[in-house]
Amino acid sequence: MAISTKLEMRQSQSLIMTPQLMQAIKLLQMSNLDLVSYVEAELERNPLLEKGEADPAENSPSDVNTQAEAPAGDRADAQEVMATADGEPGTGDWMQSDLETGAEAIASRMDTDLGNVFPDEPGVPASPDPAQLKGGDSYKNASSSAASEDYNLEAFVADEESLVTSLEEQMNLAFASEADKLIAGHLINSLDENGYLYLDLAEAAEQLGVDLVRVESVLAVLQTFEPAGVFARNLAECLKLQLIEKNRYDPAMEALIANIELLAKRDLAALKKLCGVDDEDLVEMVQEIRALDPKPGSVFGGALVQPMVPDVFVRPASDGTWNVELNSDTLPKVLVNQTYYARVVKTARDETEKEYLTESLQTANWLAKSLDQRAKTILKVSTEIVRQQDGFLTHGIEHLRPLNLKIIAEAIEMHESTVSRVTSNKYMATPRGIFELKYFFSSAIAATVGGDAHSAESVRHKIKQMIDAEDPKAILSDDTIVKVLKGEGVDIARRTVAKYREAMKIGSSVQRRREKNAKL
Repeated sequence: MAISTKLEMRQSQSLIMTPQLMQAIKLLQMSNLDLVSYVEAELERNPLLEKGEADPAENSPSDVNTQAEAPAGDRADAQEVMATADGEPGTGDWMQSDLETGAEAIASRMDTDLGNVFPDEPGVPASPDPAQLKGGDSYKNASSSAASEDYNLEAFVADEESLVTSLEEQMNLAFASEADKLIAGHLINSLDENGYLYLDLAEAAEQLGVDLVRVESVLAVLQTFEPAGVFARNLAECLKLQLIEKNRYDPAMEALIANIELLAKRDLAALKKLCGVDDEDLVEMVQEIRALDPKPGSVFGGALVQPMVPDVFVRPASDGTWNVELNSDTLPKVLVNQTYYARVVKTARDETEKEYLTESLQTANWLAKSLDQRAKTILKVSTEIVRQQDGFLTHGIEHLRPLNLKIIAEAIEMHESTVSRVTSNKYMATPRGIFELKYFFSSAIAATVGGDAHSAESVRHKIKQMIDAEDPKAILSDDTIVKVLKGEGVDIARRTVAKYREAMKIGSSVQRRREKNAKL
């Protein structure tokens, strides 16, 4: 077989991730807050994009173009014409009209003294000279500058004090040496948001070029700052500092703090022996520990809490079904100014400008199309979720069905990855509360008699209900919970019950027995 060079034409299909497709995928998985920020950036970048308003009559493109194309002379004439008090038009500068500026003229017209009109005023300021008003804006500028000096709006803005700011103010009063202030500033900046110091003092001393003893002495002073408990290296030290500040750190408390893990396990009998106290004293000591703040730095607040704005509203209809609608407030509205593009493209000086305008028009059209497609996809997925989880919306969490992405994708004829992107960072407002769309997707737990599978979320809810209703004298073990659930038709293993219980931060049967007996 001879080897030769030849040309062939082949037809094939392949998926290419174009920039437009990547943008559509990116928009699909954005939350409503991220989407608004992205659209705002595009509005600043693209001259052909305009922000859509709720009332199109107020900011229609035609109105904008009409105002922009008005001749300068016409606008000047329009500004010179004004309406008088009785509705008749007047021309000329209003500053040149006859004004009653004297106190006597105003008093004669009002037939009374100005002191009677303004009894609460300490005095009537001298009126400006009409010549001053006609001569220019010197009086106006002087009065406005005086007002700006008297009233500083920024002085009325509330500034939230942070943990670092509060500690730095105390540091400047507690330390006189600049070296100690430098060490204290380094330790302050090493605190976490809860006020704990997770820092190796030896490494900090080597980094700052000072002795370890000096760093420890500075830390000892810092641990006396407000709020009490800051600069602790662990929970036990944090509680110790707060007890010292309250003058309650006696030998019994010291033993309790040293064995704080026994308190977490509710092993009160062992604590009573270690502390050398009776039941009444131990109960008082435990109450004092619970009154302390394990996160002293959190009183200054942390990151801003973003409000949870639903993307979809679900409301019951009169016929027993559900109405699913998008939250229009979370959908940014953009308009493509075709008129502006048609006018500007004619004045383009070279091919580079024409290419830029054409690319901007394509980007604007694609963004508008992507936003519309995103809204339709969210509505389509949400509608199918509501159809699948009708029992949950009607009767509660016990009727939550097991659901996965594949079921929704096959029902709406979309890919699973698309459904996964749609359900990320999206929320649905229902009569039972606001839930993330991913909440409705739950794994299935088989039934004992071959019936319908149970949702893992509903099983967790059943376990929590059983534990909350258990008798303090008959605490349910994991094996007992398994037997009860199997009696209700749920085929579940003991390790699964333990996993669900730990995920809900519920202690074991031993810990619950100690805790409930302590309350009794």
